[in-house]
Amino acid sequence: MKTLEKGTPILIHLVTTREQDGEVSEYEKKFSGQIFQIGNSLYLRYVETQAPEKVIVTFKIIDQNSIQLTRKRSDLKLRLFFEDNHRVAAAYQTSYGVIPIETVTPHLQILLQQSPLAGAIKIDYLLYNGLELLGKYKIRLQFTT
Repeated sequence: MKTLEKGTPILIHLVTTREQDGEVSEYEKKFSGQIFQIGNSLYLRYVETQAPEKVIVTFKIIDQNSIQLTRKRSDLKLRLFFEDNHRVAAAYQTSYGVIPIETVTPHLQILLQQSPLAGAIKIDYLLYNGLELLGKYKIRLQFTT
């Protein structure tokens, strides 16, 4: 992969689907972001604007079977780990304290292309607090330079 230490601008198309308590909602948006490499990991970063604050979103592609998603805002930090067919502990840091959560990822697919630099991430996951299923989620992210 070409040198990405300083960051390369990318266009991101994101679609997320959430199913909670029988209700399904979908979110779709395009963002300008950056992709960069540190060590063997690739990072995709963009900023969501949720009035009145901004949320910094980072996808860390650790390897072909593992992704870390971080969402940061002034008083909140959500860090989720996705490993294909594994249950993984995570944390949701709020102004009231840390809430332990877990992800189960029945489907994880990462596709990368070098020239032109582009890719896609597909994640289907279940979010739990203890034994309680909080929701079923799907992330579909495509990026191009």
